[in-house]
Amino acid sequence: IMFSEHLTCGWLRQLLVVLVKLCLTCAGPLRPNNGTECTAKTPASYILVFTGHWTPQAFPKQYPLFRPPAQWSKLIAVSHNRHFQLWEEGAPASVGVQSFAELGVTVEMMKTAKEARKKRMVGAMYRTAGIPNGIGHSSTEMVVHPRNSLVSLMVKLIPSPDWFVGVDSLSLCDGNQWKQEVTVDLQPYDAGTDSGFTFSSPNFPTSPPENITKITSQMPNHPANSFYYPRLKELPPIASIKFTRQIRSPDRQAPISNHILPNSISPQRFSATPLDCEVSLWSSWGLCLGPCSRGGVRHRTRYILLRPANAGTPCPELEEQAECVPHSCMRRQ
Repeated sequence: IMFSEHLTCGWLRQLLVVLVKLCLTCAGPLRPNNGTECTAKTPASYILVFTGHWTPQAFPKQYPLFRPPAQWSKLIAVSHNRHFQLWEEGAPASVGVQSFAELGVTVEMMKTAKEARKKRMVGAMYRTAGIPNGIGHSSTEMVVHPRNSLVSLMVKLIPSPDWFVGVDSLSLCDGNQWKQEVTVDLQPYDAGTDSGFTFSSPNFPTSPPENITKITSQMPNHPANSFYYPRLKELPPIASIKFTRQIRSPDRQAPISNHILPNSISPQRFSATPLDCEVSLWSSWGLCLGPCSRGGVRHRTRYILLRPANAGTPCPELEEQAECVPHSCMRRQ
């Protein structure tokens, strides 16, 4: 009888462990509470405005002018609670994030959000139209509930290997009060799934994939990188988002998509980023055609890799000469 009871207890213990693991799996990634749960009594309506600041003055290096020119994809935003995560710096990109960051395709990402919505981890999903230029606006109205008071969003840079801007789990609630206005400057991120250095790099998958990282003026630390500006401590904001709380009238129950912006809104103006000239390595020395003993010279050359812009360091001399040495002379027959 004692053996039977011991067997039953062991079986129940194993069943309890399985149930706990199953609950944790279904709950998704849980972030610490830290007393930040929203206790507002009613939902809040916000106008979300995305503004692109991607200009050739602020980002002159390899600025895409055609095929295709600099532009922004559609914006994807999700309201959610702390059990859900659209993307996270320092973590691997999901299949949906990879598909969006590389190709601008939203199917997998929206599928994941819809599954999370069934588990009440996601409140609603929103999108805006793309912007056909590096500067411009897109916007939408969104309704945020206290149980899903966090917002995550992504916008892809076009063209780029797998670069995007966005925010991860931004809270619009402060205790029992909704925030009236929130503005965030955005920097580019690398999804870690494509190894291209430049805006127009061909597709070259990163194997194995790396974690999502922020792109800075010096990281990746390679001169070929389109965002490599070693003279800058940090990149100027390439975009920004602004959430403005709206007063909803009782007869307006449905949110408005693609809210029309007044023409008076204009992108922020930042100082021009200096771009220094970049030149190739010197070629090998040419042969000396003159008489070695009477002032003959030889030459070598280099060429411009990147022309300066915005008062950057000008290009150095592209040709250099030196006196011949006897073994480099070309003797006339």
